[in-house]
Amino acid sequence: MKEIQNPPHAPSLLESMRSIGYSLESALADIIDNSISAKAKRINIEFRPTDAPYVAIIDDGDGMSKAALESAMRHGSTNPLQKRHGDDLGRYGLGLKTSSLSQCRRLTVISFRDDKFCAYCWDLDVIVERGSWVMLELEPVDIANIPHIEVLRSQGKGTIVLWQNLDRLTAGESSADSAIGQQMDQARNHLSLVFHRFISPETTRSRISLSINQNALPAIDPFLTDHKATQHLDDDIFSVEGSKIVVKPFILPHASKLTPTEMARAGGSDGLRNQQGFYIYRNRRLIIWGTWFRLARKDELSKLARVRVDIPNSLDHLWTLDIKKSAAHPPEAVRINLRRTVERIRHVSGRTIIFRGRSADRGDITPGWNEILDRDGVRFDINRNHPSLNAFTNQLTKLEAAAFDAVLAVIESSFPADALYSRMASDIRSSFNGDEVTGRLKEMAEAIFADIERNSPLRKNLLTTLHLIEPFNLHPEVTRKIVEEIKKHE
Repeated sequence: MKEIQNPPHAPSLLESMRSIGYSLESALADIIDNSISAKAKRINIEFRPTDAPYVAIIDDGDGMSKAALESAMRHGSTNPLQKRHGDDLGRYGLGLKTSSLSQCRRLTVISFRDDKFCAYCWDLDVIVERGSWVMLELEPVDIANIPHIEVLRSQGKGTIVLWQNLDRLTAGESSADSAIGQQMDQARNHLSLVFHRFISPETTRSRISLSINQNALPAIDPFLTDHKATQHLDDDIFSVEGSKIVVKPFILPHASKLTPTEMARAGGSDGLRNQQGFYIYRNRRLIIWGTWFRLARKDELSKLARVRVDIPNSLDHLWTLDIKKSAAHPPEAVRINLRRTVERIRHVSGRTIIFRGRSADRGDITPGWNEILDRDGVRFDINRNHPSLNAFTNQLTKLEAAAFDAVLAVIESSFPADALYSRMASDIRSSFNGDEVTGRLKEMAEAIFADIERNSPLRKNLLTTLHLIEPFNLHPEVTRKIVEEIKKHE
């Protein structure tokens, strides 16, 4: 049997690889991975949509020698089967080239190290014209004309990845300025989420500054870890093939406890429900999120559950990580452990939604409604023993009390359960607790205490426990002031 060399046709392969599925934000994330692996502390994305549009990713990392850069510009420069450094964010040795050329036709990389510049360029038009793998090496006069080249010299080290001929970013658009600007806005939010653990410093980790046109990107923490109502559940740590995986569940606050800004951070346009699930981090870099990996369904009661899963790059071969580092599937050994986590947190999430994140035991609360479970399912009955109802019915005659009870039965039978579920599932904030809540609570309290003697044990007991009675328990500060005002006038 005879061996023959059958290399791919350069123009055909490279043009085909442009359609591998990169978006602008995922392409930028791949370049930032390389900067972080090069120990960069400052990474700035500069883009100019007018005249000769370009995108430049500039870092202050270690930079590369001429030989190292030439190797890095080779397609498949790294064997994915080789063992990588524990902090390395790369995988296939294709990201720099495939991500860049998915967005532009001309990729130039300039690096500065040991007071020396080196630069190489892949130009698809040149490759098509020559019909071969022709890479261009820039001369000093060419390097001098590279945008932002003075930044590398002032830093003393670093790398610029320059995209020119941005045909994909402006395809089908009447205005390159508007098209690139809008896509950069989307990229801003994506990068703020994907690299949030680098932007916000963690213990023993230094902070990385990430910016677009010198405007620093904020960290978007999907777990709202600093919110006082976020529940941090216990870690679950296990090993696969000698590598440690750390699983950290969080239960987000109920929507009623979130400001519009916090709600946007937690769910954005997709809403809380669609963003529930596992958040997989490879070396602290978010690679996939908002999925239960078919271990559970996305439903209303689990929508506040989010689980951070930290995996090392040593398990890439088991997670079937794709080239774009935007998709992965857990192996069986991991799924078994994750299933245990799912079962643990879904109950806590459901309880938070039902009780709006209250930390008090439900048994201590005097509810306005009673949940009744029977063979037909679940229904909600008005609590006839609620103090406000007792205060009212005590003033009624026997016939009037019977008529009032019939009215309550009509209200119970017409409880809009389906409509309520639909609205709550859409993340529309409840208006039950609007600005008029103080006035409503005062009126209810006045009705409850109106006919109770000032020195009676019942009155004293109600004043002591009013904060445990619905809906007063939802507004402890307002309730405290109401109780103080009542006591003051006694």
